[in-house]
Amino acid sequence: MSRSRRLLLFGGIVLMILGMSYGLWYAVFAEHQALDRIGGSLAAGFSSAAARNSTAVDAALGQYREAKYVYDRQVDVHSHWIGLAMLLVILGFAFDRLGFSESVKTLLAWGLLLGAFLFPLGVFLQSFNHASFPRAVAIAGSALVVACLACAVFGIARGSATR
Repeated sequence: MSRSRRLLLFGGIVLMILGMSYGLWYAVFAEHQALDRIGGSLAAGFSSAAARNSTAVDAALGQYREAKYVYDRQVDVHSHWIGLAMLLVILGFAFDRLGFSESVKTLLAWGLLLGAFLFPLGVFLQSFNHASFPRAVAIAGSALVVACLACAVFGIARGSATR
């Protein structure tokens, strides 16, 4: 088995374990509190609206928006790490068919693995910091995955043409 293939298979399995472990931790220790914040802010907003208190409605909807934003990011981290991990494992089985040298395939495998780690990490960091850096990490990770996937598609086509 080639080095690039082992890297994708092993890296994908590690990312899968990371994503599942994070999802388990979140479901057991944090999700119920997040859902309580979401439901509580909505209930407060509706109560304030019934009382015609627009200031309290705005505050409650702001709390809802923030709680929902954080909740969505946490769920996205879990699902993106697992989804990208499955993509890496599937690619690992096809990577030997790329019409590139082993050093180029290994470089692509590292790029895919790094991007698959950075993209969800950037999304995770957005839960704590809404500034540009976490978004830049997520964008860089996703761009790296897309670029490496495009190269892999080209390599598969090139490998098929040489056979």
